[in-house]
Amino acid sequence: MKSIIIAGPGRYGKTTLARKINEKFGCFIINLDKLMTTFDRAYPQLDVRIAWDYDNATANVAPFIGHYLGMFSSHHGYAGDLNLHKHNESGNRFVLEGGHFDFKKISDIYNTYGVGELKDNFILIGLAQNTKTAKELAATIRKHDTEDEWTYDFSDEALLALCEDMVLHSQEMYNSMIKHGFTIYDTTTERETVFEEIIKDINLRSV
Repeated sequence: MKSIIIAGPGRYGKTTLARKINEKFGCFIINLDKLMTTFDRAYPQLDVRIAWDYDNATANVAPFIGHYLGMFSSHHGYAGDLNLHKHNESGNRFVLEGGHFDFKKISDIYNTYGVGELKDNFILIGLAQNTKTAKELAATIRKHDTEDEWTYDFSDEALLALCEDMVLHSQEMYNSMIKHGFTIYDTTTERETVFEEIIKDINLRSV
């Protein structure tokens, strides 16, 4: 089975879906938010802080993602002094999930490895809720909020302001995912049913 990339705006169900994929297929989870927070603490000069400047943080982390995915996909030749064939682990699969993806910049770097496009080597899943207004999105987030969610302590006013930004960003990200070959799933309603559909689709693509 191919490794999986799940993309979409915040609070659309990416982490929950990644956990379900982990339970079903045994893929280990790479959470992009945790990765970026680690970079921020270890290398603050990289400016990859989440919840700060989305465009800047996304662009700054893109080279790492592009090179990582490129080296993961390439099973021949060398990258500097690293023998990619020697370090290939058959059956080692992951699900990378997050919202800070600059797919244009990632793909430009990934393509230098001569392994085709992202859609050739990964199962690309995009989560969208394009029909929702900011108020409807805020209501959905409240419905699925738990104490573990970063929006849990938001006031209603702060959550609505966040959702107004998310609605604008959502369409931009949707267009980018379509352009780069993602299969889009709408999690506006019946989220658990949509997740079941995605798991079935992954299973079929793995046969």
